[in-house]
Amino acid sequence: MIPLCTPDLGPAERALLLEALDSTFVSSVGPFVERFEREFADFTGARQAVACASGTAALHLALRVCGVGRGDLVLVSDFTFIASATPILHQGAEPVFIDSEERTWNLDPQAVEDAFVRLDRSGHRPKAVIAVHVLGAPADFGPIQAICDRFGAVLIEDAAEALGATIGTAHVGTLGRIGCFSFNGNKVITTGGGGMCVTGDPALATAMKHLSTQAKLPGLAFVHDQVGYNYRLTNLAAALGLAQLGRLPEFLRRKHAIAERYRAALEPLGCRFQGVHDGARSSDWLASCLVAGDRDRILAQLTAAGIGGRPLWMPLSDQPCFLEDSRGGDGGKFGEERRFMRFGGEVAKRLSATGISLPSSTHLSVADQDHVITTLIHAMGQS
Repeated sequence: MIPLCTPDLGPAERALLLEALDSTFVSSVGPFVERFEREFADFTGARQAVACASGTAALHLALRVCGVGRGDLVLVSDFTFIASATPILHQGAEPVFIDSEERTWNLDPQAVEDAFVRLDRSGHRPKAVIAVHVLGAPADFGPIQAICDRFGAVLIEDAAEALGATIGTAHVGTLGRIGCFSFNGNKVITTGGGGMCVTGDPALATAMKHLSTQAKLPGLAFVHDQVGYNYRLTNLAAALGLAQLGRLPEFLRRKHAIAERYRAALEPLGCRFQGVHDGARSSDWLASCLVAGDRDRILAQLTAAGIGGRPLWMPLSDQPCFLEDSRGGDGGKFGEERRFMRFGGEVAKRLSATGISLPSSTHLSVADQDHVITTLIHAMGQS
């Protein structure tokens, strides 16, 4: 089996994990956690970094410290993994789904503006926007930031898949109020499970760290001034992350080379790959394209050949858990359809219907990639 994307682990990871084990600091206290935060901040150019248990936890912390709460509206990509939106519900707020632009598959700035204008006129101005850098490609950040500034909304970056992606000389995650990353097993780097928040505001970093450790006040007594969470990253996970971070430039070079090889072979045959805006560079987390032919039949042929392709996401607005309001209310402020609002066209639906992610492990061999390409070409011809 050629898997979709598996972690690349070696002697550096083993050495630091053994060092963490030998220290006996294996939980959320230990030197590797703060060291990982410092070196991650240095790599991305962020002022502050706060390590936490997952990318979903990172988004939850970001929303909470930015003041998003019950009844607030938060704009988020319709075309993304569900974890981009569920923290909005955890805060008692409501997601407003925004369609994608054709080129990068990220938030459509025009749909973002349309949503703000309409909602503001109705007296329900959105509190925040979560801009997802989908599959590692940077969103069209400038126009989205300008819209948020115009309406006084907070801009949070979901950079879970985009570590190492840049807009000009700036790393994604460092451009909004808070940037959130994931270190799940299939991400650009992994800690097994974990995440990171980065911000230029030390007060927000302090607040997120406090909440991530059950909001316990300093001292021996167990005194908690807020309802917090058990969201702090463990020392063991941080040791693994630190070793992975040292190899990140190598990983990014491999990701870029794999994606370019797919493009060179498959674009002439009608596959349309995710694009990037001028001056931006993707992390190329998962090389993904829209295929010519019956997508599901093509995927079935890849699977039969031992290749771990994957369909692109179903739009969140079509997810069963978002079709009706599980909280038992009227489905939100607008209408009686018991659905969350959506703005834009049908790009997300087309991406979902025709899109495939291709094997993109950093240790993918040329021979295995050739097998993927050859099989996909054959499958498209047969579909």
